[in-house]
Amino acid sequence: MSVTPTIRIQEAPFDLAVETAALTAGREDVGGLASFLGLCRADDGLSALVLEHYPGMTERAIAAIAGEACLRWPLTGCTVVHRVGRLPPGAPIVLVLTASSHRAAALESCAFLIDWLKTRAPFWKREEFADGRERWVAAKAEDDEAAARWDRA
Repeated sequence: MSVTPTIRIQEAPFDLAVETAALTAGREDVGGLASFLGLCRADDGLSALVLEHYPGMTERAIAAIAGEACLRWPLTGCTVVHRVGRLPPGAPIVLVLTASSHRAAALESCAFLIDWLKTRAPFWKREEFADGRERWVAAKAEDDEAAARWDRA
């Protein structure tokens, strides 16, 4: 792997333009940049999504996932920023940026990263609702199916 991915877990918001500029600054080898920006949506009266993690463990897991992407595709850059804490509807949660000389590698690796982050990154999510209810978010079969398409035979 010739690329060292940038991995950050943080409570503070992030800026897509700033992150993109940081990934591409002074670079002439980037022919394609793919991005995924995940937002908190207000389903069923949701007032907030609370994300928890174990510092250190989560970063190592995400670094391993990003490292796998860098092995599978010829990336020239990779950034993953994931927020934790209490996030209201509309707030950015996760950002994945992948850069490559060619668009296919950037697009495919970005899809791979978000699919594996969704199912393999150790985060615990709790939903808070306007009526005072709370519930932990369970894994979804469709997320597992999306991630499984990237498993090697």
